[in-house]
Amino acid sequence: MPAILNYLLHLATAVALVMIFFALYTRMTPYDEVKLIREGNHAAALSLGGTLIGFSLPLASALLNYGDYYLFLGWGAGAMLIQVLVFHGTMRLLKMSKDQIESDNSAFGVLLGSISIAIGLVNAGSVS
Repeated sequence: MPAILNYLLHLATAVALVMIFFALYTRMTPYDEVKLIREGNHAAALSLGGTLIGFSLPLASALLNYGDYYLFLGWGAGAMLIQVLVFHGTMRLLKMSKDQIESDNSAFGVLLGSISIAIGLVNAGSVS
């Protein structure tokens, strides 16, 4: 496959995985992040932004480490699963997160986003 087609296939797939993750994650949260962000809620934006970065890190690592499309796709799906599992675990441990995000507690939004980034970094480092 010519290099440009390989690039476009990997890029399109990575963008699709991010979009799927975004849709899945925003449906799993007990609050409507997009609505809250439109209303100017910083905590929701910080949490969601960190979560997207956290997922994108292992995805980028998979792109860098695997030229084979199917290996990249498998690692991307695995990274998505890990981020979703960590989200569920975090929500169980921090039971008050819904109230904290909805009340625009930016510190809490930073905490949730940072947890996702931290797991994403560890996840990215494990993809090799």
